[in-house]
Formats: sequence, C-alpha cells, structure tokens
Amino acid sequence: MSKGWKWFFGSWSVLFLLFAYWQINDPDPQWWVPLYLVASLTAGFASFGKFNVNILVFLTFSYLIAAVFFWPENISGWIGDEWKQKDLSMKTTAMEINREFFGLTTAALIFALEAIVGRRIRLLQSQDTNES
Repeated sequence: MSKGWKWFFGSWSVLFLLFAYWQINDPDPQWWVPLYLVASLTAGFASFGKFNVNILVFLTFSYLIAAVFFWPENISGWIGDEWKQKDLSMKTTAMEINREFFGLTTAALIFALEAIVGRRIRLLQSQDTNES
C-alpha cells in the first residue's frame, strides 16, 4: 500500500476521533460517538494495511441506509446558515439533521474506499502467490 493511502486513512482516523469527541455534547451521543469511533477504528486499521473487506462493505451499506433517514431537505440553505453562524452550535433541527446526514455519508465513503483498497491489495497478494 502506498504512503499516500496510509496518510489518507490515518488522517481520517484522527478526524473521526475528533468527530466522536464533538458528538459528546450532542443530544444523542450514545448513537453518534460509537458510529464515529467505528469509522476511526477502521480507518486506523486501514492506515496500517489491515482491511476486513466484508465488514467494510457491510458498514458502507449500513451507514448509507442510515443516511437515507437523515436526507436533508435543503442543502444550499443549510450551507448558507452554517456560513452565517460561524460556530459549531446547533441553532435548528435542520442543521443537526444535515450534519448527521453528511457525517454518515462521509464515513460510508471512507469505508467504501477502504474496501476498494483492501480488495485490490488482497487480489494483488493472491496473484503473487499464484505466480510463485
């Protein structure tokens, strides 16, 4: 695995840890802290070249299905509200729903990338053993 992927997944591992920390003051931290910790853990393993592709595919689809339940009504309005607000406090329920949607979607995207890279590495390793 290239150093670029190691740094990429390592950076996301740290970011997801920060996301989990910021969720401690959320109205429902019992859901969001573990969700981000799982994302941090898998990204951390991926940065060391450890992938469980089956679990990553399951997590990708699970997080995407969960994201559907938080589908935002108005993304551009939410972005405008966030720019005006200039802090991380939750002013409206719509802001919270949009943030949760994008958090789940981001985690699902990283899970998918981990699965793709992990599968590619597994295929390359199996080709090397077949050629030997």
